[in-house]
Amino acid sequence: MTRGRRGGLARARIRRIRVWAAVALLAAACRPLGGEPPPGELRINLGTEPPSLDWALATDGTSFLLLEQLMRGLTRMGPDLRPQPALAERWEVSDDGLVWTFHLRRDVVWSDGVPLEAEQFVRGWRRLLSPQTAAEYAYFLYPVKNARAFNAGEIDDPSAVGVRARDRHTLEVELEAPLVYFPSLTTFMVTFPGRLDLVERYGVDWTEPEHFETLGAFVLEEWRHEYKIVLRANPKYYGPPPSLERVTGYMVDMDSTALVLFEQGLIDIVRLPALEIRRFRGRPEYRTLPLLRGYYYGFNTKLPPFDDVRVRRALAHAIDRREFPKVLQGGELPSGSWLPPGMPHHNAAIGLPFDPERARALLAEAGVDASTLPPVRIVYNTDQTHKLVAESVQAQWRENLGLAVELENREWKVFLKELVSRPPPIYRLGWGADFPDPDNFMNLFTSSSANNHTGWSDARYDRLVAEASRELDPARRQVLYDRAQRILCEEEVPIIPFFVTSLNLAVAPRVHGFEPNAMDIYFLDSVSVR
Repeated sequence: MTRGRRGGLARARIRRIRVWAAVALLAAACRPLGGEPPPGELRINLGTEPPSLDWALATDGTSFLLLEQLMRGLTRMGPDLRPQPALAERWEVSDDGLVWTFHLRRDVVWSDGVPLEAEQFVRGWRRLLSPQTAAEYAYFLYPVKNARAFNAGEIDDPSAVGVRARDRHTLEVELEAPLVYFPSLTTFMVTFPGRLDLVERYGVDWTEPEHFETLGAFVLEEWRHEYKIVLRANPKYYGPPPSLERVTGYMVDMDSTALVLFEQGLIDIVRLPALEIRRFRGRPEYRTLPLLRGYYYGFNTKLPPFDDVRVRRALAHAIDRREFPKVLQGGELPSGSWLPPGMPHHNAAIGLPFDPERARALLAEAGVDASTLPPVRIVYNTDQTHKLVAESVQAQWRENLGLAVELENREWKVFLKELVSRPPPIYRLGWGADFPDPDNFMNLFTSSSANNHTGWSDARYDRLVAEASRELDPARRQVLYDRAQRILCEEEVPIIPFFVTSLNLAVAPRVHGFEPNAMDIYFLDSVSVR
């Protein structure tokens, strides 16, 4: 079954490459730069097919980018990265910090005219937490009373979970412990309300355009799988109507092809390939800013020799992070700590330094002879940046340790499936802030996180992260996060943080009001094209 699915994906990718190669050649031959674009339509490159638009199951940036345009939550991240009212017009918290009450807007309807009700949040959150859903992001709601126990199957009654509708327009949430950033958490897609009537009626097809109902500024008009997605302005949107009539997102997974299409006026916004950033610097189309996004290599700590912490530390010591900005030239910031610069409680002093001599000593201590060790396998999803990083790591480990390294790339959806079913010995991943609080990063590697693909768990780490999420004193919180980071990045080393990424885009002059932020979130309802 798996092999057949992968074969189908490979064939679809070949067809897509042929289509985009033909389009690029046609553009270069027939259309002058700056040709007349469709009026009212913004064209962007998604880079890949979104694995899912079911916000209880989506885990990736492409799906989130689209869902941010299609849906709304209780709150929405503002330009200052603070939560602003969205579907909830206001909220309050009890004196003990345990009960949050959200008052919903009364003028909101779904795109099919069905009114928004508090019970839709209750059903959506219960579905996310249900063990049958198997949602990787279920742990996001673990701060809610009994949510963890229900998700783990220890409690069978969903009504025991601390979320309830007091009336049609009032949602009450009871927490296990005070959580100062809870309104920020409700900006994230997994907390959006759910239409279980659609899920039950259409099954896995409920996210197809003919069945998909939304609350955001746009609706899903067309989804040609492996090719493009078209969004159309939502006439029933409760907020100011978007200036754009349509947003078309193409799935061009080859950065060089996407850039050709941009330079021929066929796409309005593209991420710049690493090797093209220097050429675009100084041009009016160039946009860049540092992101709250860490880039790391993870180990499958269940597989030898990576089940030995000395080997993991050795490989971390054998990486000179200063090499990555030289190779990528995209404004990357080397970082050995997991919390990125710009995030509260970041500590630049944390992380294993580049020390080849110490690395070789650790390998010897672990009884590992690099010259006889089978080739170390690194797996990454297909992308020029990831390839350049992998080649740099390959060269450094060969030079500093004498290790043979094999590189393997995967299409995105295949890569994600492999991470869940059978994590590679070493894999590349990144993590961008879903909300700007350290817990969003630190929780990733707790024992209960479905996004932790390392096979590693540590009760001390779990305890520290949980305590820090409840701590109100910033100084005490810093101490807790420093200790947890040292366990993660220096002592146990299930991951090797490499650098913090920067956003590098080319944006067509006709695009106005496009303002990406440090969380790499696009709000296209404020964009216009002229």
